[in-house]
Amino acid sequence: MNGSFSTRMLRTIAAWVVVAVFFFPIYYWTSVAFKHGNDIFNRPPKLFAFTPTFDNFQKVFGISLGSGGITVTPGGGNFYMAPRVWDSIVIATLSTVLAVAIATVAAYALSRMNFRGRHSFVGWVLSTRMMPPVAVAVPMFFIYKNFGLIDTYTGMVLIHALMNLPLAVLLMKSFFDDIPSEIDESAIVDGASRFMIFRRIVLPMAKGGIAATAVLCFIFSWTEFLFALTLTTTSLKTVPVVSSTFVTSIGTAWGNMAALGAASIIPAFIFILLVQKHLVRGLTMGSLKQ
Repeated sequence: MNGSFSTRMLRTIAAWVVVAVFFFPIYYWTSVAFKHGNDIFNRPPKLFAFTPTFDNFQKVFGISLGSGGITVTPGGGNFYMAPRVWDSIVIATLSTVLAVAIATVAAYALSRMNFRGRHSFVGWVLSTRMMPPVAVAVPMFFIYKNFGLIDTYTGMVLIHALMNLPLAVLLMKSFFDDIPSEIDESAIVDGASRFMIFRRIVLPMAKGGIAATAVLCFIFSWTEFLFALTLTTTSLKTVPVVSSTFVTSIGTAWGNMAALGAASIIPAFIFILLVQKHLVRGLTMGSLKQ
């Protein structure tokens, strides 16, 4: 009994240590956002014993939180980044919806319908995911320039959806493969059409897989850097791109950069919470094979 209790305690301690190792960088970066300049560079670092301030958030988002005593000009300042956060939310959300919608239909066809070259098509989809984005960044710039898509939501949504589509198709296909095809065959015998089977039977059973795929697409779009840097100029930027603007010729604004970084975690965290109910089931789909 004592040995079993000791084993459980060791497992609990080991689990907390692993959690602490992964959580510490997030805590440290978030704490920098709440520090004054002198506290950021203090040696040894002040992990807990510092006076919190909202000055960095006020400068980055151009709002007054009633503390700090600084003058904030909404919409002004070199580090005003609220529009850039909105740009990232719009691009990540719309590209995720587009990629998941197309991938769901395509993956169902690849999973259920037998046609010539199906396996070759799956291999081609996988190969496009392996291609480095830098190989197509310059050609895509000239294509976008000719079609007037530079610095537009439409252009960024399309490229991010295109970037996530191969992974989304492969993930959704694996989820559909786990749903027994006998269900489709029984429904066909009862007179259901292929579209009715997809919409009313298979799609509800794949909610978990759709949620897991959507989370990955959203995170990949949220953190994408190269295409956002290449296909935008001034009027449209995403959070990863503007984060580099905090490095100036007179130094790096670590506090403001940390404030933007800490705030950029929130939309992704909220999105994961919204699909949490289906996410866990989706992540476990495909783990058991008959």
